[in-house]
Amino acid sequence: MIVEPKILNNICTTAHPEGCKKLVEEQINYVKSKGKIKSNIKNALIIGASQGYGLASRIAIAYGLGAKTLNVSVGKGADVAKKRTAGAGFYNNRAFDEFAKNDGISQKNLSLDAFLNSSKETVIKEAKEFFNGEKIDLVIYSLAAPVRLDEKTGVTHRSALKPIGENYNGMGIDFLTEELLDVSISPANEDDITNTVKVMGGEDWALWTNALLDADLLANNAINIAYSYIGPKMTQAIYRNGTIGKAKEHLESTANELDKKMMEKINGHSYVAVAKAVVTRASSVIPTVPLYIGILFKIMKEKGIHEGCIEQMYRMLEEKLLSGNGVIVDDKNRIRLDDLELRDDVQKEVSDIWAKLNKKNIKELVDMSLFRKDYMNMHGFEMDGVDYSKDVDIE
Repeated sequence: MIVEPKILNNICTTAHPEGCKKLVEEQINYVKSKGKIKSNIKNALIIGASQGYGLASRIAIAYGLGAKTLNVSVGKGADVAKKRTAGAGFYNNRAFDEFAKNDGISQKNLSLDAFLNSSKETVIKEAKEFFNGEKIDLVIYSLAAPVRLDEKTGVTHRSALKPIGENYNGMGIDFLTEELLDVSISPANEDDITNTVKVMGGEDWALWTNALLDADLLANNAINIAYSYIGPKMTQAIYRNGTIGKAKEHLESTANELDKKMMEKINGHSYVAVAKAVVTRASSVIPTVPLYIGILFKIMKEKGIHEGCIEQMYRMLEEKLLSGNGVIVDDKNRIRLDDLELRDDVQKEVSDIWAKLNKKNIKELVDMSLFRKDYMNMHGFEMDGVDYSKDVDIE
């Protein structure tokens, strides 16, 4: 069938298999162009490697380090009868599998709900076989699911994008029409906060880490990383000071607890890596964030310091983890990949533009084409070199 983007309320419900393959290929080619990084990391487990930072991490680790990678993610398959495409993550996993086989890189995909205990048990069993009895040197935890089932209680928890304490009143944008919007969101209640922390905090990461330690699967000096975001002042009310922020605070406190445990047991370490703003399925629906990104990307590209997921993940390996000077962290033991985004000169220019914005000058001061292209590319659309007029096999 001919696959076209279908977007409703900033959510794309289709994905293009050939476009997704092209996106994976471009990320692989980027790492190949940068070259191999000297490392003792041979085996890596990526929990959530089908899209975004997880996918980029896997590509950087596999092609930059030459390591074997085991991926755990849920890939939504196609429904031919209903003419529904698979999700982008499904096509990304298939594409990575194909390229890796051609390049002689050892990898495996497991389609499992990473939140479930049964999945952890399956992964541990599969890992022992896949890594041929060797232990895991690097764990990447990159789940971005909005819903989590608590198996102990049977309760399904859903995360919320809400401010805490007072209404949020600010600017937003429809990134398709580039219309400036007035956004108002009522504050979260305690259930909203609890649910968001349950889904997006560090609890499941801790369960994974403890399960791997108990199974004696983590190598001596193993590194364990989860991803977070802080952002600028103009997104603080809805992000870092909101429900998501509470989840990220929990994630960071969990990192400190896991770091102590890993040091005691295997002389290993756990870190939170704070990434820069990028276009994701989540960021496209968080009020204010698309507008901020539309300003930020333009400024960072003009300065020659813009990075997407793959550029950041390669830099994390090369400059932050494996530079030969130990792991580079801030005073809170976090790996900072948002250092370029939060540079004083960058944020001053963002703030200056933000202060001038109105409905008349929005298209003059903000370049939403960069956000929109990344969003479409993420689902396999608007990729150079892909003929979208052709029929494709959605399976």
